[in-house]
Amino acid sequence: MSEMRLIVAGAGGRMGRALTRAISETAGVVLTGALEAPGSELLGKDAGVLAGLPANGVELSGDLWKLSANADGILDFTVPAATLANVAIAAQRGIVHVIGTTGLSASDNAVIQSVTKQAIVVKSGNMSLGVNLLAALTRRVAQSLDDGFDIEIVEMHHRAKIDAPSGTALLLGEAAAAGRNVDLETHSARGRDGITGARKSGDIGFASLRGGTVTGDHSVIFAGPYERIELTHKAEDRMIFAHGALKAAMWAHGKSPGLYSMADVLGLADF
Repeated sequence: MSEMRLIVAGAGGRMGRALTRAISETAGVVLTGALEAPGSELLGKDAGVLAGLPANGVELSGDLWKLSANADGILDFTVPAATLANVAIAAQRGIVHVIGTTGLSASDNAVIQSVTKQAIVVKSGNMSLGVNLLAALTRRVAQSLDDGFDIEIVEMHHRAKIDAPSGTALLLGEAAAAGRNVDLETHSARGRDGITGARKSGDIGFASLRGGTVTGDHSVIFAGPYERIELTHKAEDRMIFAHGALKAAMWAHGKSPGLYSMADVLGLADF
């Protein structure tokens, strides 16, 4: 089988550069396009050089329609507005769209869902293999314990992160809610401050910490009477997300149109 031809969206950013490096290290895939926002000062720069590699001849472009003419997939860790624009083009081209963008709203997710009758989309708040195993464990533990165990999710990221709770924290919250068979929106407690009163039974709490250069730490705490269970994952390098995204892209290549998750990629949907 020939190599899977991939476009990196946001190729000039930290995650985009990590994806470019990961592609260079992975058999079976090749970088065929590097996308950046129209008007970016990085347009025309060599993607390899930006990623700290030898020049690879792939220049950053703002034209996804042109780039996608000879591509099999796009890896997209950008911002919601850019991802929604990319979704439409990826769907028209019929290429795999791996979405690791966080901060997507309910309406954004509805737009993404709407194209999956014709598009192959793998979307996750976190592409790390370890985090997705953590989510599966969270769902199983939440299912096994009753409301006598309160669920709190604590996450910490670098000072520059712009959304909170993190996409990973929400992924874990959804897993906990699924285990309890409840809706996260109506059982979510965020941003406690002041005289809040006693904790409401059945809530899933979130706390977000920001500082330094932390790649991503996440803990799910099940606090019961006189005992606690804590499930923790600590990311040490964003390359784990890049390699997870590549695994997702290669898994999705040739699949039927639909919306998939990393649980599908890893065979954890029924764990």
